[in-house]
Amino acid sequence: MTKVKKEIISLALASILATFIVWLPFIFGSNGGMLTVFKNYDGPNYLVVTKSWYDKTFISSRFSLPLPAEYYPAHLPGYPFIISILDIFLPGPWAMLVSTLIFSVFCSLVFYLFLLKFKLSENPFWLSLIFLALPARWAAVKAVGSPEPLFIFAILASFYFFKSEKYWLAGIFGALAQVTKSPGILLFAGYSIYLFKDIKSVGDFGEKFKKIVPLLLIPLSALAVFLFYQIRTGDFLAYFHSGDNFHLVFSPYQSFSQNRSWLGDFWREDMVWQYLLGALAVIFLFKQKFYDLAGFAGIFFAATLFVAHRDLARYSLPLIPFSLIAFDKFLQKREFKIALLIILPAIYLYAINFISHNTAPVADWSPYL
Repeated sequence: MTKVKKEIISLALASILATFIVWLPFIFGSNGGMLTVFKNYDGPNYLVVTKSWYDKTFISSRFSLPLPAEYYPAHLPGYPFIISILDIFLPGPWAMLVSTLIFSVFCSLVFYLFLLKFKLSENPFWLSLIFLALPARWAAVKAVGSPEPLFIFAILASFYFFKSEKYWLAGIFGALAQVTKSPGILLFAGYSIYLFKDIKSVGDFGEKFKKIVPLLLIPLSALAVFLFYQIRTGDFLAYFHSGDNFHLVFSPYQSFSQNRSWLGDFWREDMVWQYLLGALAVIFLFKQKFYDLAGFAGIFFAATLFVAHRDLARYSLPLIPFSLIAFDKFLQKREFKIALLIILPAIYLYAINFISHNTAPVADWSPYL
């Protein structure tokens, strides 16, 4: 067996083990048992979509969550579609968790292959192992019902094929990202800027345009979602009419406002550090001349500046693979390995604590099964 195959198998097993370890206290009945994991936001909301496909009457008559039926189009159909496939074989909550687990594994593997093929890391296997644990919010997200593993997998797969100049596959996986979470459109923006940044002639424009055509699948998939909403809800713009759930606001740094919802208390210094790390990641990517990665990372980071939500860490998760690449030389150092070993218990305790409290008030689970 080759070294690459051994590392792929080891990474897949490590990815499964990382999630299982987070589940372990709940499996043994701590903090409400696995029911607490099932109840974690936004898992139950995606299960509602899986069972109802946005049918307002069905939602209102079957589900007990205290949310208006108009709220659910804020949850795009990509992740519920994956859950619905597994729901054929597993009860809804388990189908949800297994779908998250599968794409957590896929996410780590495509990241490893991406690093390996394009020589983006001194040690792709080690950097991929770091990606299993950092940041702590990622460790928690991978253990509950969430679209982020699918979303980040699709982004990385799209980039893998984009850099391989297989633009149709890049467009297909970009479309998967788009139907999973709305920031997927930033992929198309990043690709467009990179492709058209240095046009020198009409002929050059024609060549670039041929490459961008398959990538149009990304915005077209957004249009497809809106058409689906029109069919299911009667509202083409249902995503934008889902209530207090659209957190992009003008001007930047509204996360520090005292006059907005979803921001909680005034203890937000950690968000300043997140902005700093995001800015440094973009700068380092440019410095290392990874212009395609830097283009997307820069656009995505700029978008986070306009996010008015306390959970900035979750909104910033798609930046993490690009940040790891940016800081690769530092992350390979012995000093970092020692530091990571020291803080692993903190990451674990954070994940357990977060999952134990970030729960939806589900009174009746029968409609979710």
